Amino acid sequence: MMTARLAKIALLDAMGLYLALVVLNNLTDYGSNYAFVAHVLAMDTTFPGNALLWRAIHSTSLYRAAYAGIIAWEALACGLMFAGGLRLWRMRGGTAAAFNGAKGLALAGLTVNLLQWLVAFVAIGGEWFLMWQSRTWNGNDTAGRMFIVGAVILLFVNQPDEDVG
Repeated sequence: MMTARLAKIALLDAMGLYLALVVLNNLTDYGSNYAFVAHVLAMDTTFPGNALLWRAIHSTSLYRAAYAGIIAWEALACGLMFAGGLRLWRMRGGTAAAFNGAKGLALAGLTVNLLQWLVAFVAIGGEWFLMWQSRTWNGNDTAGRMFIVGAVILLFVNQPDEDVG
């Protein structure tokens, strides 16, 4: 049973590490993903003349606000995951009830992460701003892949643990 607990902590922290690197990259190479956000919101690489171009946003202030929101959302999920991982690490040798009861921050971080991929990238970016139509600025595959990775980790972490014996 200790192996399962350690695996849950390791996978949670690995996802937190991934998000920490994403946040670091977004802050230190701001322009790369800012361009991605701007093009998605501008809808300038979607199918020409599509009937939904009225949704396009043409405001650098809104691009920056959206990008800042994405970075903050990633940082929140990352912080919750690391805090959850630390809490689980401290309870790794405890009773099943204590370890299971310590999963709240971990589950919150994973849920915040899943919501970002599903809401911000798949629903809003992918469908509202038709990101799927762009050959250049299409993050749907990455968003789907990261949603699946996060969901698998959430399901695993959420599995009830038994007493270590």
